[in-house]
Amino acid sequence: MLKLSAVSLQLGTQAVLHNINFSQQQGEFIGIIGPNGAGKSSLLRLIQRELTAGSGDILLRQRPLPLYSNRELAKTLAVVSQTTPPLFALTVEQVATMGLLPHKSWFELSNSHDKHQVQLALQKVGLVHKAQQLTDTLSGGELQRLYIARALVQQPALLLLDEPTNHLDVQYQHQVLQLARSLAIPVLACLHDLNLAALYCDKILLLHQGRQCAFGSPAQVLQPALLQAVFGLPCEVSMQSRLQKLQVTFMPEPVC
Repeated sequence: MLKLSAVSLQLGTQAVLHNINFSQQQGEFIGIIGPNGAGKSSLLRLIQRELTAGSGDILLRQRPLPLYSNRELAKTLAVVSQTTPPLFALTVEQVATMGLLPHKSWFELSNSHDKHQVQLALQKVGLVHKAQQLTDTLSGGELQRLYIARALVQQPALLLLDEPTNHLDVQYQHQVLQLARSLAIPVLACLHDLNLAALYCDKILLLHQGRQCAFGSPAQVLQPALLQAVFGLPCEVSMQSRLQKLQVTFMPEPVC
């Protein structure tokens, strides 16, 4: 589905990413983790072509990313960002319908099939009963689910999530990631919380200062010595007995 080979990015005099190499298969949920400024969001922006790599190759469905037209890319990638402009005076259904835009020509109206796709997407995210409500009446978790519904209406081959759980209560964090995990499409997500990454991701990419420190399964990447070197704090990694998933606990130094 996606392959990056020796990808680097420079913005002005600053090297933002250096020699990134990983691939994503159909159906995989991959998390990108690392401290603030590690290059996580910049990497997603490269893949959605908001930025241009200085060197290296990005293949999407075995085709070089620069060869995609804007319209083709919009049909192939869907993005749910951590910050989305307010959508005043629009209903839930209207926002979800925006996902049809890459598939429509100017002034082309939605047909019955389109409306069915919108209803299916809202059903998947549990918002059918709120289709006619205004978006400013939704909770933070409901809004993120709505943005995922809009992305589903695009019928993408790959879903990009940029810190989708930021500013959400714990319940909504799990709700959004459970939904993304249940989709029948590969997902590439920047995540701030290492325990959420351990719980939901098939593979994890660890970045630090724009460099790739590790890529592999949660067990391969969430190593105490490696995490301490990257995040600057001692930590323990244990197995959560009930879920049988890794759990990371950082142990800050006592303040004198």
